Amino acid sequence: MSSEGDRLLIQQIRQGDPRAWENLIARYEGRLLAFVERRLHDRAASEDVVQEVMLELWRRRGSVTIQESLRAYLVRSTRNRALNQIRHANVQRRAEPHLMGEDSVAAAGTSGLVAAELRDAITAAVAELPPACREVFRLSREQGLRYAEIAETLGISIKTVESQMGKALKHLRTRLAAWLPETTAI
Repeated sequence: MSSEGDRLLIQQIRQGDPRAWENLIARYEGRLLAFVERRLHDRAASEDVVQEVMLELWRRRGSVTIQESLRAYLVRSTRNRALNQIRHANVQRRAEPHLMGEDSVAAAGTSGLVAAELRDAITAAVAELPPACREVFRLSREQGLRYAEIAETLGISIKTVESQMGKALKHLRTRLAAWLPETTAI
């Protein structure tokens, strides 16, 4: 598709045109899925990543700024989500022995309780953040946006994003110290 065709497609999506949305999915979904699957080696997880990227574009259609080509934007967004998925899996894998105890034979219910407690502690710690700090943290960790993208989305400087993330991470390290091994970083 030409860059002019991409611009028209994005313009139609911004206006909420469902046919344009279907065209976008038909045109890019298969390529993005193949791209992610080569990295994740998991079809279901790859489908989730592509679907999240597409849905996020639809949700943010009125405010999203695409400075490069539509294809480049989608590939970058998909790559970032896939990398976040890989990081998340690595964190879970590293944290599992600490949560369960290396030699323990814990019941499945116990591990579920520990995970639920940790999830609740993280949710509470994030909720305690000042609103601007919380928004920057969520855009970074939940949406997978880079600092430059967060700065652009919120209309603030990259230095402000860095400062807010620093505050957020410091607060979370303090609040979640009991859950983290000495060498773990958030």
